[in-house]
Amino acid sequence: MPETQRQPVPRNDGGELDTATAFLTFARNCVIKKTDGLTEEQLRQAMVPTGTSLLGLVWHLIDAELYWFGYQLAGRGVDDYEFSMTAPADVTAEEVLRRYRESIAASDEILAGLTDLDQPMAIPVGDRRHTARWVVAHMTSETVRHAGHADILRELIDGTTGR
Repeated sequence: MPETQRQPVPRNDGGELDTATAFLTFARNCVIKKTDGLTEEQLRQAMVPTGTSLLGLVWHLIDAELYWFGYQLAGRGVDDYEFSMTAPADVTAEEVLRRYRESIAASDEILAGLTDLDQPMAIPVGDRRHTARWVVAHMTSETVRHAGHADILRELIDGTTGR
């Protein structure tokens, strides 16, 4: 089956922050791209026994962005995130995607304010204040993991493949 959504991986290599954020951005865009052209019903359709849907993955990633970059790294907000994998029925797919893009923009604003990745988190995890480097690596791995799930779900929905 030909890949219909294939995009090249970033070639950024202008420094640690540049490279790290390029790959995070790439992963985020892969998740969003998997939702392109689908109906509300298709986006909410659970394709596996666990109930995971494309929209649920995006909903989960909203909290991940806000929690790790906003709360943990920058100290904004409060620790009340659910990390649910189910988008509420009363929130449209368009609204979920808008919120995801807004959470990404807020995270990117925080990242743009960094002078280097050695900056410690504002809020410790347990008794440790990891660095911004750790947060970027964690969020990249989290987003890539769910982008892979999204690849499989999209292929099950309509056969669309590619990264």
